[in-house]
Amino acid sequence: MTIQEIQNDIVDEFSMFDDWLQRYEYMIELGKSLPLIDEDYKTEDNIIKGCQSKVWVHAELEGDKLVFTADSDAIITKGIIAILVRAFSNQSPKDIIEANTDFIDEIGLKEHLSPNRANGLVSMIKQLKLYAVAYQTQLN
Repeated sequence: MTIQEIQNDIVDEFSMFDDWLQRYEYMIELGKSLPLIDEDYKTEDNIIKGCQSKVWVHAELEGDKLVFTADSDAIITKGIIAILVRAFSNQSPKDIIEANTDFIDEIGLKEHLSPNRANGLVSMIKQLKLYAVAYQTQLN
């Protein structure tokens, strides 16, 4: 699936819920289903700067696709990073770099997060794209 197709699926899933309490519960479930990051990658180097909670992200190139694993010490934040990992993992670095993140606005995520969490969300997206830039450079 392309990044856009995955993002469309995420938007469709969130549109099934009537209110934000249900959407938060769904995000928590997504966080629980996040493939766990190897404990060896829970290092200072892998912490996303700009997040109130601790969020670790590890990226690895498998063939020509970038695979992300992540974790967080906060359940909502873990749900947020789970959404991003789902959207961008197993995609080419080039596609990740070029992908838009309008789906975040479409599901209403930014407007329902505290300012600190919204800033953290931006930092998470930025970090995933930075990993993609680094790996794209290696592929060229």
